[in-house]
Amino acid sequence: MTGFEIFWPVLAHVALVFALYALLSRRRVALVRAGKVDSSQFRENREEPSESLVVRNSIANQFELPVLFYVCCVLLYVTEGDNPAALGLAWLFVALRYAHAFVHVTSNRLKFRRPLFMACFVALAAMWAWLAVWMAMN
Repeated sequence: MTGFEIFWPVLAHVALVFALYALLSRRRVALVRAGKVDSSQFRENREEPSESLVVRNSIANQFELPVLFYVCCVLLYVTEGDNPAALGLAWLFVALRYAHAFVHVTSNRLKFRRPLFMACFVALAAMWAWLAVWMAMN
């Protein structure tokens, strides 16, 4: 590996966050234009319509478990534990985050969202386990 591959999944996740912010803006503008809400509702953090609330919640979700992903990627890079297996797990985590976010902002059905979240959790736990093994071996 050339050394920076572990950061491509990080950048891919950052792109997801930016896309969610763009979607949130689009949905809020559409709600205001349709006369369903007043723009001050968003400024004052009052009740938000479900069309934009699900996106806002999905964005908040991108700053929970993924924070541990970012830290793990940096630690894998620093310790030189970023091998192809770790990179594969990182890409798996990000792909699952995209799927989770898609379900979150569309149907928002827990029947689909929960298994995706759990798969993200397992992929990230495996990354941290690899980091621990790598550090213990070196």
